[in-house]
Amino acid sequence: MSDVVIREVTKDVWIFSRPFARLGVFPMGGRSTAIKLRQGGVWVLASTPLTEDTRNKIDELGEVKYIIGADAVHHLFLGEFKRAYPNAKLIGVEGAIKNMSDKSLQFDGLWGRDPPGTNYGFEDEIKHCYFSGFRNKDVAFLHTPSKSLIEADLLLNLPANEQYSKSSSSAHGNIKPDSWIHRALIKSTTVDAEAMRRDGTTVANWDFDRIIPCHGDVIETDGNKMWRALYKALID
Repeated sequence: MSDVVIREVTKDVWIFSRPFARLGVFPMGGRSTAIKLRQGGVWVLASTPLTEDTRNKIDELGEVKYIIGADAVHHLFLGEFKRAYPNAKLIGVEGAIKNMSDKSLQFDGLWGRDPPGTNYGFEDEIKHCYFSGFRNKDVAFLHTPSKSLIEADLLLNLPANEQYSKSSSSAHGNIKPDSWIHRALIKSTTVDAEAMRRDGTTVANWDFDRIIPCHGDVIETDGNKMWRALYKALID
């Protein structure tokens, strides 16, 4: 039986949640997100394997137009998605390239390389903010129609209950956005405080209520409040 939990979080926004243990030990969970765009086509943040059931659901939504790598470390399955959807634009972060084993993968856009303000074609529905001051060079995304923030390592919400709900292993660990330990993690992964202040404030000023993280449970409401609680020291 597949361990992937497939769920429509809100209209046209689907998540694909599965177990993932950091260093094979700490259960953080993994999640991809697919959005059926109003303009046609599908936008996918590809962070988990393209299993048969994952692909079947994505194909139901329409033609994949964009494959997104969210940061410098969430790159393991980009090649798998690109091979399945060769006509889709592949967009990631420059910092991922040195970490990838497949150096032949060609990107159509790279945050960190492309000029600030570059548009990739989906901005009518999905905003993006590149965190150059964060160690993993993450990008935050705002799906404006559903007021959903989508991100990888910028905010965790553990334990990863949904991601482990079909697994024989259990989720444990408690890292919430408003906890001191999470604020300490953000501090330790900040490489440029001024850039983090700038980009953290940009996201805080976005209009969102829900947060869809790669690691941990979806925050269905009060997401902006949770973001501000985590980045309080930087944005206040």
